[in-house]
Amino acid sequence: MAAAAAAATSTASSFPSSRRARDRVWARPSLVSLRSAGALKVNAAAEPSPAFQSVTAFAPATVANLGPGFDFLGCAVADASLSLGDTVTATLDPTLPPATVSIASVTSPSRPHLAARLSKDPLRNCAGVAAIAALRALGVRSHAVSIHLTKGLPLGSGLGSSAASAAAAAKAVDALFGSRLARDDLVLAGLESEKAVSGFHADNIAPAILGGFVLVRSYDPFHLVPLVSPPALRLHFVLVTPDFEAPTSKMRAALPKEVPVHQHVRNSSQAAALVAAVLQGDAGLIGSAMSSDGIVEPTRAPLIPGMAAVKAAALQAGALGCTISGAGPTAVAVIDGEDKGEEVARRMVDAFWSAGKLKATATVAQLDTLGARVISTSALQ
Repeated sequence: MAAAAAAATSTASSFPSSRRARDRVWARPSLVSLRSAGALKVNAAAEPSPAFQSVTAFAPATVANLGPGFDFLGCAVADASLSLGDTVTATLDPTLPPATVSIASVTSPSRPHLAARLSKDPLRNCAGVAAIAALRALGVRSHAVSIHLTKGLPLGSGLGSSAASAAAAAKAVDALFGSRLARDDLVLAGLESEKAVSGFHADNIAPAILGGFVLVRSYDPFHLVPLVSPPALRLHFVLVTPDFEAPTSKMRAALPKEVPVHQHVRNSSQAAALVAAVLQGDAGLIGSAMSSDGIVEPTRAPLIPGMAAVKAAALQAGALGCTISGAGPTAVAVIDGEDKGEEVARRMVDAFWSAGKLKATATVAQLDTLGARVISTSALQ
């Protein structure tokens, strides 16, 4: 994998993390030395042959934490046009040294300025790190891959932007060689880039790859629990993103160092209620439990101008619940069906402006049950 770094052109980092954190990550010689017992396994068997010349994969946005489920609950969300997510095309590239990855291009059609902020160095780009980890897990030694990243998500928004890039890259590279990686190994490949951004937690990358609601039960051993809702659940999400960047490192630094026992008990009961509500398809309880975080949201909301007013506006407009999506600043409200979506979105956007003096954009999305998926392929030449 050192060859991938040598072949890349180093530019500014794409990770919205501290310089100290980046240096600590990139000083490591191995890109897939996870600290859990479920670490990504490297395939030492026969090298897989390519199945396609190129593969394009899409990965959706994600809502992590869901209120009381800090670092262990998340879900995937998408809109009908698949604009709420990232897309990666992985292509066999004989011009590169074997077993290396190159980032050929980074584009962002809806946010042209964003592309300039993202590095094309594969060791400093979430898609590149995940692609390298997937190649190594597959045991690919004779082929190289170039990737094209199309960003549909903004940075530092709380919608799992880095996870979407990583998930799409891991999925595209795996499919390029016949879709051989197990579910957990795909997640672990994506987790390689996630841990460089905001720490070792999979509540974004797991649903980005698996879709739906996912509970991260354990890292040692690595254990994910997909939460399958009844088909009748018509849950929709109103995602309102203000023109304000909330770096994950800053939002994590605001968390309390100690939590009283009674707060821990209450949050645990709300997280358990949320899991039960998802499994039972109880939209009202999902919203109520999601709104009941008493540990993380109270410390982060003051850092997002107008957040308290936005939550109140969502609930007054008929939302079942509202909280901060991931580290923020996106506010996420849940509704049963999409009938109230436009009104809830309008009230939340207005509240961000009146209370926080922030312009905001809104999207009404639905639960994405597919996760990262291949959307096109081209045959071997």
